[in-house]
Amino acid sequence: MKRLWIACAILALLLAATLWNAGRLERFTASLTDLLEQAEAQAEEEAWREAYALTRLAYDRWVSHSTSLHITLRHSDTDDIQTGFQEVLEFLQCQEAGEYSAANARLIARLELLSEAEQLSLENIL
Repeated sequence: MKRLWIACAILALLLAATLWNAGRLERFTASLTDLLEQAEAQAEEEAWREAYALTRLAYDRWVSHSTSLHITLRHSDTDDIQTGFQEVLEFLQCQEAGEYSAANARLIARLELLSEAEQLSLENIL
């Protein structure tokens, strides 16, 4: 009977850790998405410097969490987002409005999909 309770406790601990990680990732990606949307608004007003600064802030936050993200997520997902940030920053430096807007939308979508993939849902279980 003792083994059963230990196994249940381990399962409960794993479930709690999974839910905590999913919640943390959702908050983190939402904060990055907010910054990227603010940057988009600045770029639409042709405030390229401000848009770059906001995007760079989002990128720096991404990099500061890269170790934990690489541990808990698939490397291909984190690599795609890393590449997306670099692409967006390059378009901002060149002030290429159309290309920047499309790249930024792709990056935001990748961040949202990353968060959704880690949520406990019937879709993710099946």
